[in-house]
Amino acid sequence: MIKKKRLALVLCIFSMCSITTFAQRGWINLFNGKDLKDWNIKISKHAYNENFGNTFYVEDGILKVKYDAYDTFNQQYGHIFYKKPFSNYLIRVEYRFVGEQAKGGEGWAYKNSGVMLHCQDPATMLKDQDFPISVEGQLLGGNGKDERPTGNVCTPGTTIEIKDKLFTPHCLNSSSKTYHGEQWVTAEFLVLGDSIIKHIINGDTVLTYTHPKIGGGNVSNYDPAIKQDGKALTGGYISLQSESHPVQFRMVKLFDLQPYVNDQKKLEKVLGKLRAGK
Repeated sequence: MIKKKRLALVLCIFSMCSITTFAQRGWINLFNGKDLKDWNIKISKHAYNENFGNTFYVEDGILKVKYDAYDTFNQQYGHIFYKKPFSNYLIRVEYRFVGEQAKGGEGWAYKNSGVMLHCQDPATMLKDQDFPISVEGQLLGGNGKDERPTGNVCTPGTTIEIKDKLFTPHCLNSSSKTYHGEQWVTAEFLVLGDSIIKHIINGDTVLTYTHPKIGGGNVSNYDPAIKQDGKALTGGYISLQSESHPVQFRMVKLFDLQPYVNDQKKLEKVLGKLRAGK
């Protein structure tokens, strides 16, 4: 766990700041724009790495999520996982919602997806499990009239703290604006082990929380041996979500901060450069 003074440093450096390109050599393109060879798939009610209905596919350099082959969605929640776990990083995605929601999708899942952080190993998910045990950076699109912020947090099988107090509801809205239509939105998530996670939408920090742990509810049909309540989430896999509305991702890249977390001066320098966009 990062020490409190380092946590305070991160809070200061990333308070309402834009995070732009820093040292391109430090970024890892998780999505190569060509194929899904570096990703694994788990869709509820289907076997591990069965890409039911070609739900996840690549076209024109974009990772797309579709439901053309579904008769009805029937709570077949899906997640596509990058092949290796991370602990300390900044991840950036560009996403947009398109088209119409799949037949049988839940009302709350309209223009709803997510970047799942600190996920359990997808190989440990049971066939009928709905969501990975993880912390979700929830992505929402507007319906054309109502306020519907994006960059929220949800907690399937986990808990977090807000201002050093345990947060037990499932989801918490961010302070972001609503993005209507089919516009591209940039979402970033700064993750430092089990110390702090910050959500940044189009350059603005919209939500901050700390101390993610396994616990709580809002996940079903899991292996009880995996859900070790109270265990700190210091790292895990990253996944993108399919929840019944078509969504597209044209960028998924990550800056690995692991080499800097044990040297406060180096971490401060790197975060400062990220903040300044150098």
